[in-house]
Amino acid sequence: MTSFVRPADAGQDPLDEISRDFRPISTHLAITPPVSVVIPAMNEAENLPYVFKTLPEWIHEVVLVDGNSTDDTVAVARELWPDVKVVRQLGKGKGDALITGFAACTGDIIVMVDADGSADGQEIVSYVSALVSGADFAKGSRFANGGGTDDMTPIRKLGNHVLCSVVNAKFGARYTDLCYGYNAFWRHCLDKIELDCTGFEVETLMNIRVVKAGLKVQEIPSHEYLRIHGVSNLRAVRDGLRVLKVILNERSNRVRRGSKPKAARVLPFRTGRGEVS
Repeated sequence: MTSFVRPADAGQDPLDEISRDFRPISTHLAITPPVSVVIPAMNEAENLPYVFKTLPEWIHEVVLVDGNSTDDTVAVARELWPDVKVVRQLGKGKGDALITGFAACTGDIIVMVDADGSADGQEIVSYVSALVSGADFAKGSRFANGGGTDDMTPIRKLGNHVLCSVVNAKFGARYTDLCYGYNAFWRHCLDKIELDCTGFEVETLMNIRVVKAGLKVQEIPSHEYLRIHGVSNLRAVRDGLRVLKVILNERSNRVRRGSKPKAARVLPFRTGRGEVS
């Protein structure tokens, strides 16, 4: 067997073409997969400057899902990130917004970030590093070693702990946190899970179904900060009961060993799930 090295054109650096495929993250780390960041937002104009300020410049695209905001959310997003992809949400709820955003993503890696300023975009590098190192799903945890939260009441913390323990016991997971929305995953994971809920419980549904699908999950320590402006739509009792309902439904509808998971119900935006502008 013979081999040869193709000579570079005169005056051309042979590494130029290769380097174009890489996105430098730091002086010692670069990646090739394009990263999409999905931000569901409704009336978050005051918080977006804090959110966008922490986003790393090397990400491929930002997808803002606008839940019919009545303030300047869209205008502020476009001013802060001129290339932002704005998708107008046609349905209601955080789950519906995320499904809409996922459908509009073109990156190989998708990162979920809340629009209230509670998440630090600089942590994205930790999520991406876990994925390129072999994980399918990088799950943020406020209770893993190195994580933390400034925004949980004792009753919410207790509820999260109880629900997390139930999921671990019923599905064989080893989570330290359950109801947290800062996660990242390879886009192909959407082919192995089915997303069919509209509310805050979508995060729990994803955490359960990636385990049921046999995907490799790695927890990432994350710090949750206080919402900067406005009031959260989260209601501890109401949404806790919705999460419990999801857990019970998933337990009764467990995928039998060896069966093929259903394809994800994530519709392309051209079908009318959302409108891109």
